[in-house]
Amino acid sequence: MLSVEKKMFLKVQLPWNVIIPAENLDAKGLMLQRAITVRLMENFATRKATKDLGYFLAVTTLESIGEGRVRQHTGDVLFPVVFSCITFKLFRGDILEGVVHKVLKHGVFLRCGPVENIYLSCLKMPDYKYVTGENPVFLNDKLSKIEKDVAIRFIVIGTKWLEVEREFQALVSLEGDYLGPI
Repeated sequence: MLSVEKKMFLKVQLPWNVIIPAENLDAKGLMLQRAITVRLMENFATRKATKDLGYFLAVTTLESIGEGRVRQHTGDVLFPVVFSCITFKLFRGDILEGVVHKVLKHGVFLRCGPVENIYLSCLKMPDYKYVTGENPVFLNDKLSKIEKDVAIRFIVIGTKWLEVEREFQALVSLEGDYLGPI
């Protein structure tokens, strides 16, 4: 497994096993390669994310297809493959942009790329005060608003992997230069 640096987008090379049902096998090599590629893409899409690599975004290249091995009881064929892909993972210290999707008294939830649960606590929004109402907002003395659908630049101060949901949560802050509503 290779990664370029500690960045939010990682390019990785992964080994994977692709199973092709016996009825989908064809003597023509091109059709077999297509079936393997389609099955790889389906498996990739359902995998969602891992703790080490983050969210799976896109397969970039199919590097190699190994020799198929017939599974005894089903007749299906297992092909070991190696492919490159792009993943997205948040790291502490990353400065990113997200969009507010929920405003609560004690903070807001943002979305950033595939990450749905990014929490910005009111304690990490210096100078912002909660203003209740039909459409609650956080407002500062300069009348800058943090409300639903507002884009915000933030810094990641912590992440947590949830194994059962196969997703990450993040805690973020506006404490720093050039952070806040965009």
